[in-house]
Order: sequence, then structure tokens, then C-alpha cells
Amino acid sequence: MQNILVTGGAGFIGSNFVHYVLEHTDMHVSVLDKLTYAGNLASLDGLPSDRFTFVHGDICDVELVDGLVAQAEGVIHYAAESHNDNSLQDPRPFLDTNIIGTYTLIEAARKHSKRFHHISTDEVYGDLELDDPQRFTESTPYAPSSPYSSTKAGSDLLVRAWVRSFGLQATISNCSNNYGPYQHVEKFIPRQITNVIDGIRPKLYGKGENVRDWIHANDHSSAVLAIMEKGRIGETYLIGADGEKNNKDVVELILTHMGLPEDAYDHVIDRPGHDLRYAIESTKLRTELGWRPSFADFEAGIVETIKWYRDNESWWRPQKATTEAKYMEQGQQG
Repeated sequence: MQNILVTGGAGFIGSNFVHYVLEHTDMHVSVLDKLTYAGNLASLDGLPSDRFTFVHGDICDVELVDGLVAQAEGVIHYAAESHNDNSLQDPRPFLDTNIIGTYTLIEAARKHSKRFHHISTDEVYGDLELDDPQRFTESTPYAPSSPYSSTKAGSDLLVRAWVRSFGLQATISNCSNNYGPYQHVEKFIPRQITNVIDGIRPKLYGKGENVRDWIHANDHSSAVLAIMEKGRIGETYLIGADGEKNNKDVVELILTHMGLPEDAYDHVIDRPGHDLRYAIESTKLRTELGWRPSFADFEAGIVETIKWYRDNESWWRPQKATTEAKYMEQGQQG
């Protein structure tokens, strides 16, 4: 493929994918993004104009989506409402974007016989006990626990149904928690980093025992590209980098590498329905497609991420005050 459409390409994971594709292939990339609060055109600064096109629009816009999909050879669907706290406050946008938006895209891909890849999350599987030796696999039953994860589960099932019922040429990937450049400051790692930069003590939900399986956004990007190029139609691939860390360890690591005592943070009341542990088994992806993560060392990835936020304050500063005000308004400090 030489011409792909990336939805949500001004968001965190989508923009990292766009940068990765343009750096590692000769493809032309068109981005469709609604530019909600989580989308940022500055994340796409400096891209080559002869190989990159930006379209401001909504994935629920049938006419717009139909025209863009018709012109592309493949569609990579990143666009999503994706913040659990926001979904607990107002679930409706998650239904609109994650369900109706996905439906609109797969209908266009079906109509024009286009290759389609759907980006999803490990949160559709619910959570694991902290001492459970198992990890999520492609056959793990769905057990979503929030409006966010339930709408992502619904979008996955739509794609699977369109593959079976209509012959949609699609694949799905469910990825663990991403970190790296261009991540909105409402998210856990950049919020802690930017709080420390601003002299604010990080806040930790509950005891901080919740475990996430962290992966650098570049590794997610390389895995998606491998699936687009070599993945089997109709298959689901789990993407993970063996990066299990609990939130307490992550905060302490950030504090240490930012020159502060590792206990310089506060505990706050846990959020409702906070999943305990996510863990990805990515053997299928590694065995079938030969994929391997480049950022196998989480600590090294955190050091690089801290440096990026220190060096790019102009990118995240406009978001910071609004984000913190929203948390305070909702009575959530963590």
C-alpha cells in the first residue's frame, strides 16, 4: 500500500504512528481527525507536505468518510474516545465515536473493498488479579468494566461481524497501555511528569497497586505496521512489550529520574471500577509476524519520555491548566 488513511491521527497514539510510517516507509498518509480536546495539530508539525495530508472532520460524517476511504488503499482506525475518567462522567461521546464512528468507517471500507485495521485496547478483557499467573490472550473472554472499555469492546465485535457477514478485509489489534511523546497531560504518565515540572506533588489513586503492561508508542506503531503488511485477514493480534509495572513503581521511577525523593507523592481516593491489572501475551504477534519491541527497557523509555516533556513544554503547556481544572471540578485529584 502506498496511500493510507489514519483516523485520529492528531491524537497521541495515532500521531506517533503517522510519524513512524513517514519515517520508515515511502507511503502517503492522510489523517482524518475531529480535533477534540485530545487532538493536537502541533503533534503533526514538521511532516513532509508531499506525503502527508490533514483533513479536519468527524468519523461519523458518512459522506466525508466515504470519499476519503474511496481514495485510500487502506484504513487504520485509531480515532476513539479513550479516557476512563471521562467516560464515567459522560458516556455519550464514547458511544458516538467508538460505536457509530467505527460503524461508519467499516461500512465505507466494505463498500469500497478496502483493507481495514482496527486499533483496540486490552481493557476490553476486564482485569486480572494481581497474583494471577495468566495474561490476556486473543481468546480471553470480553469483560469490559467502564463505558470506555465497553464501547471499545462493541467496536471490536462490529469489525468481527463485518468480517464474517460481509467479507470485510480487516484485522484487529488490542494493545496494552502506551506511553511516550505527544500524550495528553490528562493521562497517567505525562500528568505525573508535568506535575513534577510544575512543582506539584503527583497524586496516586488508592494504594497504587494497580498494574499496567506498558509499551512505548513507537513499538505499538511498528506492530500495527507489521499487522497491516503481514497479518492474516480476520485475525486479532495482541500487542505488548512485557512491561508490567504498578502505578506506585511508575510514579517513584518518575520522581527518582526527576531528582526528587521517590515518596514525594500523595494518595487520593480510588476511582470507581478501577481495574486491578492488565497483562498482554503477545506470542502470536511475535511468532507469526516476527515482531519485537525496541523499547524493552521500561526505565530507559521513561527517561526518554521525561526528556521529551521537558524539551517540549510549548506542546503540553496549553493543555495543562484546563486539564487540572477539570479534575478539580470533578472532585478527582488522582
